[in-house]
Formats: sequence, C-alpha cells, structure tokens
Amino acid sequence: MDFNDIQNAWNNDKSDNIVLPDDLEKIQSANTPLDRIRKNLKSELIAQGVSIVLIGFTPYIFHFEEKYIVPFFLLFAMFTAVCIYYLTKLYFFYKRLHNTALKTKDNLYETYFDIRLNMELYKTFGFALTPFMIVFLTVLIYDQTSKTTNFVMFDFSSTEIIGVFSAILFSILSMGLFLEWWVRFYYGKYAKEIKKVIDELKEE
Repeated sequence: MDFNDIQNAWNNDKSDNIVLPDDLEKIQSANTPLDRIRKNLKSELIAQGVSIVLIGFTPYIFHFEEKYIVPFFLLFAMFTAVCIYYLTKLYFFYKRLHNTALKTKDNLYETYFDIRLNMELYKTFGFALTPFMIVFLTVLIYDQTSKTTNFVMFDFSSTEIIGVFSAILFSILSMGLFLEWWVRFYYGKYAKEIKKVIDELKEE
C-alpha cells in the first residue's frame, strides 16, 4: 500500500470518529447529568426491592383474616413476577450506564437514546403495577372496614357502582400523571441536559 492508498483510506474514514478537543470537552460535560441519572436509578432499584418485601408482609402487618391471605399471596406472586421482569431490565440499563464512558459522539448518541427508551420502560412498569395496587388497596380497605362495620362486598347500589368505577378511573389517571411527573423530575431533566450537548455538537 503506497502513500496515496493510505491517504484515501484516511479520507474515507468516518469523520464522526474524530473528536476535536472542544468537542471532547462538551461530550464529557454530559457526565454530570449522567451521574445524576445513575445515582437516582440506583436509589430507585433499592427502594423498589425494599417496597416489594414490605408489601409481602401486608397481611401480617394489618392482620388480614385467614380467608384473604391465600388470595393475597396469589396476587402478590403475579405482582412480584411483573416487578422482577421490569426491574431486571432497569438493572441491566443501570449496568450499561455504569460502564459507559462518554468519549465519542456515538457514545453520547447511544447513551441518550438508551435513556429515553428506558424512561418509557419505566412508565410502562408503573402502568403495569397500577391494577395490582388498586386491587391491593381494595382488599386492604375491605378487610379493615369489614372488621368494624357490616359492610358487604359487591352489595352496591347503581350510584355506588358508578362511584367505585369513577374512583378507579381517577386512580389510573392520577397514576399516569404522577408517573409523567416522576420520570421527568428524576430522569427527564437530566436527559434534556444531555440532549442540549448533542444539539450543540450538531450546530458545529
């Protein structure tokens, strides 16, 4: 291979792989918001794991009647399976972030889109848990109420049924709004900082 061949190979190489000092400084400035995302995600994974364990003790903490314990744990088993599925995905996402070194534009792009993808995964996780949480709360309220009153499950008037469905719908909508706020507050604002760096690199 002569000098011309070497020069042609160099010219044909992707310019994206060449990082100028100014660009490198901008790319590495994204490490600060990335560190915040890592820290928040680690805290959440720990908190979620502790929460699952505590929920498992609910029948004993609130002294459920014997007849409700088996149905509760059947529901809890499904709840736990869903949690394990999503938390495993989020854990591997955390490991990817932990091992990420922002040294090239490609690294920055890939990391940003990975963050956006897992923000949506987090929202899906929250929505997947919403029905379980509604049923958990319903069982808990019914169990505690039935001990002190003559309340009978499913013995509702049409007005009460409408009220129950309205409460469920309101709970689901509230959960959706809460998830949007939570994801934006804990992850979205840092993702925007990384996107700002990407936009600055594109303008050059």
